[in-house]
This record gives sequence, C-alpha cells and structure tokens, in this order.
Amino acid sequence: MKKQDVHREYNFPDADLYVQIMEKLRFAQRDIATFKTYGYNMEKLTGIHNICQKFGKLPNDDELLGTQMITTEKKYEAAEKLKTAIRSVMTRVATKFSNRSGRYRKFGTSKMGDMTDAQLLFCGRRVVRVARQQLDFLVETGLKENHLTRVQEACRNFENALNIQQDKVSDRDISVERRVELGNQMYREYVNICNIGKDIWAESNLAKYENYVIYESNNEQKKARKAREQTEKVD
Repeated sequence: MKKQDVHREYNFPDADLYVQIMEKLRFAQRDIATFKTYGYNMEKLTGIHNICQKFGKLPNDDELLGTQMITTEKKYEAAEKLKTAIRSVMTRVATKFSNRSGRYRKFGTSKMGDMTDAQLLFCGRRVVRVARQQLDFLVETGLKENHLTRVQEACRNFENALNIQQDKVSDRDISVERRVELGNQMYREYVNICNIGKDIWAESNLAKYENYVIYESNNEQKKARKAREQTEKVD
C-alpha cells in the first residue's frame, strides 16, 4: 500500500515553532506543580525538549535543495561531456555514411539534445556497440577504439552522476517528510501545553494566561507584548 503524503499541521515557519515551543516549555517548567495534575511531569517535558533538539538539528529544505542543485549541475556537466564524445564519433561516421542512410540512423543519435537522461545514457551505449560492429568500415574516417573508449567512460561517469543526483532527490524527500512528521509532533505538544497553561491561569492570572497564547509568528508575539506593555503604562 502506498504511504499517504504527510502534510504540515501548522502554517507558520519551523523556526517560529521551535522558538515558541521552547518558550512554552520554560513556562510549563515554571508551572510544573500544576502541569503534573494534567499528566505533564518533568520527564514528559524533557522528552518534548529532546524532540525539539532533534528537530533543530535537522537540515532545512534550503540546505537539502542546495545539495541537490550541486549534484544536478554535475549531472548536466557529465551529460555534456557524453554528448561531446558521441558527436566526436558521429562526425566521423557522417563522413562515411549519409545521415539519411540506415547505417547512420542505426546509431540513433538524432535529436540528441531533446533526449531524457535515460535516453541519452542508452544512446551512448548504443553508439559504442554499433560503432564496434562497423569499425572495419569506419577505420578510414579516423575512428579508433580510443574514441569509443571515451564514449564508454563518459557513459559511466554520466550514469554515476545521474544516480547520485537521484539519490539526493530521494534524500531530500525523505528528510522533508521526517521534518514534517517531527514538526507535527512538536506542534501537537505545543498546542497541548498552551491549552493546559491557559486552563490553569484563565481565571486567576491574566499575564500568565497570555504566556500560553499561540501566535503564528514571533512578530505577532512582539506586537502583543508591546500592546500589553502600553496598556499597563496607561493603567
């Protein structure tokens, strides 16, 4: 059965989630005596803190995307080297056979610029195979075994670069999924802590109650704090 896609349960940046839940954990530790009555003892809060630390050490998507882009660039470079090696062979073949002839078309290099990665890889291998079959006919064009060895080596390098690039794409997908899963776990605990904290102080201490209000960004939190300070000055 195909695994269902994992979706974020919160709509603000991961960095804001981390900062806010760490702050709420400090408030919860301050109020630990009452939090224990809700099943949130120090051991549980420490467990949540450890999850946050693990989350903070995960590479973000910019880092993963950067690594993927580097491997993609290397793949493109390897592809160009393979195309150059193939053209070196086909230029010689064209001096012997018309590009409309069956012998030329057997190489299958037409529209090489539009080929997918897989098609280009198979094209390189085919060029080596077909050229060796007709090497006796192509000797007079200057085509030698070293030209075919060059294509063969370029194929290996391109395939290796392609595999590395695909691995990095997979690594990014797995890491993003792991980050979302861990982020959702943190968010659920964040909501629980805030709900408990508000329940504790709803009728007895407004300032402590507001310690547990959920904000979607640090900027919103700063605005609320500033507004609260201005209200206190007026009072």
